[in-house]
Amino acid sequence: MALQWMILAYVVAVEAAIAILLTLPSPKLVKSRIVALVSLILQPAISIVPFAGFQLMDIYWKSEHRLTCTSEVCTAAERDRYEKSIYKAQRNVVLCVAACLLYWCVYRICKYHKEIQDLEEVEKRYKEM
Repeated sequence: MALQWMILAYVVAVEAAIAILLTLPSPKLVKSRIVALVSLILQPAISIVPFAGFQLMDIYWKSEHRLTCTSEVCTAAERDRYEKSIYKAQRNVVLCVAACLLYWCVYRICKYHKEIQDLEEVEKRYKEM
């Protein structure tokens, strides 16, 4: 299970780096090359969305079937273990949501950049007429 969360954490880190790279000011030629490269990567990277969704369903199922430790019979160690599992589940939910949200942000940034390029080409054609 830890490998899945490590992979998801790396994907979130890469998506965040790409989003920062796309939003930094840069020359037009460099920006268009970066957007073209990221656009090629986006289609196979969509697989992160169902992967994160599956992980969210797994977290939900485990939280519904988790043994609660709220009675006075529980020892301090059991209570600490229960709280630790709750914190890990919350962290993992944030990680899954961040993966989906960052993918969407990168997708929209690339789409907006392409729309701006298309509008600039149309404007250039109208100026030439």
